[in-house]
Amino acid sequence: MIPRDTAALRRITATVASTLALGGCTPGDHRGQGGDPSGPPPGLRAEPGPTASTEPPAECPTGGVRIRSTGGDAAMGLRALGLELVNCGEHPYQLNGYPVLHVFDETREPIMLRVVNGAKEITSGFDQPPRQVILAAGERATAVVLWRNLVTDSTVVATNGEFLTVAPAAGQPADEVDPDGPIDLGNTGRIGVSAWKKADPSTPVPAPPPAPSAVPSSVSPPGSRL
Repeated sequence: MIPRDTAALRRITATVASTLALGGCTPGDHRGQGGDPSGPPPGLRAEPGPTASTEPPAECPTGGVRIRSTGGDAAMGLRALGLELVNCGEHPYQLNGYPVLHVFDETREPIMLRVVNGAKEITSGFDQPPRQVILAAGERATAVVLWRNLVTDSTVVATNGEFLTVAPAAGQPADEVDPDGPIDLGNTGRIGVSAWKKADPSTPVPAPPPAPSAVPSSVSPPGSRL
């Protein structure tokens, strides 16, 4: 833990909470996925229509939910990135666990990392255990991704992720989300995530982005670990 870590965490929490309700203790590993090198980078938009008012909204994925990032913050080497899952389908959607994260380098090769469910080894305050969340159509859930830009061994090359995909749960389709900058993990080899939590319905819903021109596919390389 770095000095004044608690104060830094409070600043991060205050910023992220302005757009989402924070939630989140059991560390665990997830299998890595490789991104399609031909896929678009996060945030790539479709060709615009004649005017912004005629541009159609993004279609709801076949899984019935859409995941996006809500921006990040950093202080004292601690990074926090908000996640939002929207039930864009017509039926209730159930969550009970943690988002599944996959990090890739600039060439879309998977980075081998340990995912800490609850982020307890990274910081405190996000280790609330999962609870069942049922989202009606249009309702949202939130979570927070956390990591440290920390180098403890000068002989180990620091890791920087450029792309991030998030799935609602293991075995579910993943969305590519904007990490709002590099995922600068130093040489910690780990990243944390809080459990899904139902969003406050009074929080304004951001407008969905237009559909991307292509959807990146993914494969699971044998023996890889995120």
